[in-house]
Amino acid sequence: MTPDPLIFLLKTIANLYLFVVLLRLVLQLTRADFYNPISQGIVKATSPLLLPLRKIIPSIGRLDSACLVLALLVQLATVAIIFTIGGINAGPVHYVIYTIAGTIYHLLDLYFWALLISVILSWVAPGANHPGAMLVNQITAPLYRACQRVIPPLGGLDLSPIFIFLAISLLKQVLSPYVI
Repeated sequence: MTPDPLIFLLKTIANLYLFVVLLRLVLQLTRADFYNPISQGIVKATSPLLLPLRKIIPSIGRLDSACLVLALLVQLATVAIIFTIGGINAGPVHYVIYTIAGTIYHLLDLYFWALLISVILSWVAPGANHPGAMLVNQITAPLYRACQRVIPPLGGLDLSPIFIFLAISLLKQVLSPYVI
């Protein structure tokens, strides 16, 4: 935790916007419901910066390249501002490493929270029809299916969330030295 409140404030605002951009990327990759009110809010929040990028950067298959580039640009701007305010003299390689590692770290963080919400919802409101619950299920379903191919459910007990949490935690620990 940094003692400088300005850096804390800038990181918080930038990370929140990065979270929204990454959420839009994940929603597009998982083909989540576009007409969901939460999806519409995410589209409205990211469109002002994303639409100009789409004119320059084409999509590659299902991957919205412009959205990925926007996420990297947001993280690069965060790194650059924090390095500048903190008086850190870093070369271009450092910027690239911190940008890529930070973006992946925040993507893993997004999945961590989505999985946690999914697990809690499965206990308290299985099959909920709330727009948020539906989006969380659409985001996490591909991860569950991939893990269940390797570790099938044991009767009524699905252990895949535990192994996914372990994998996410391990990857986040590997990336944490390169995240500001």
